Amino acid sequence: MLTYALQDEYLAQARYNNIIATFGNIRTFVQIKDAEMRHISALLPLFERYQVPLPIDISQSLVTTPDNLKAAYAAGVQGEIENISMYDKFLTMNIPTDVRNVFTQLRNASVNHLAAFERGLARK
Repeated sequence: MLTYALQDEYLAQARYNNIIATFGNIRTFVQIKDAEMRHISALLPLFERYQVPLPIDISQSLVTTPDNLKAAYAAGVQGEIENISMYDKFLTMNIPTDVRNVFTQLRNASVNHLAAFERGLARK
């Protein structure tokens, strides 16, 4: 579960890095990319505490860059929907309180990210 969550956060960060590299420093993507780094940082202590090996970050080899900015916002929407769904599923399980707290915070942040991407998509 921790590994899956971390890999999902790696993928989001790689996706937003590609979008920024292609379309420039668009505020929404820059801010959410920075937030993804904070998500990764929130997960890392759990790996140490529960002695789970850190996965290698191969996310850059798994993401593609959207063709245009509208598609980039749509990819952000879809990515955050999937991220929220992942955390919602994990939160139905019997997990330690500290893991539950981090997963809840990350899910709630993703709800905010989703709203930001939906606003961007509506403008494009």
